[in-house]
Amino acid sequence: MDKFEITYDGNLRTSAEHLDSGSIINTDAPKDNQGLGERFSPTDLVCVSLASCMLTIMGIAMQKYNIDLQGTTASVKKTMGTEPRMISQIDITIKFNTSFDDKVKTILERSALNCPVHKSLSNDIKKNINFIYS
Repeated sequence: MDKFEITYDGNLRTSAEHLDSGSIINTDAPKDNQGLGERFSPTDLVCVSLASCMLTIMGIAMQKYNIDLQGTTASVKKTMGTEPRMISQIDITIKFNTSFDDKVKTILERSALNCPVHKSLSNDIKKNINFIYS
């Protein structure tokens, strides 16, 4: 079980520490919600977590086939709703720097869509995932 400690630093900012490694992530409230928007917001991190999880799970799936996904990127766009204020849509475009046969593409796409973060997010959040192959 992973453990984290989050501190409210004031001025709508937090610091989150991964206790096993000492790694720290800082957040800031977004400009559209009284913050300065100088760091990732908590809702930004949800979207980043989804894309990072998809890339990681695809990487795990490809190890069996000796396929290295290094250099694969994910571009993310977050849309916030207002009533209630929540993430309403996440758009992710995953770009591979190589082409794959249909079998590998199917495995990649199924892996991405079955990552733990994707499964953990509410169905109220629209998720548009696009896969671009070179």
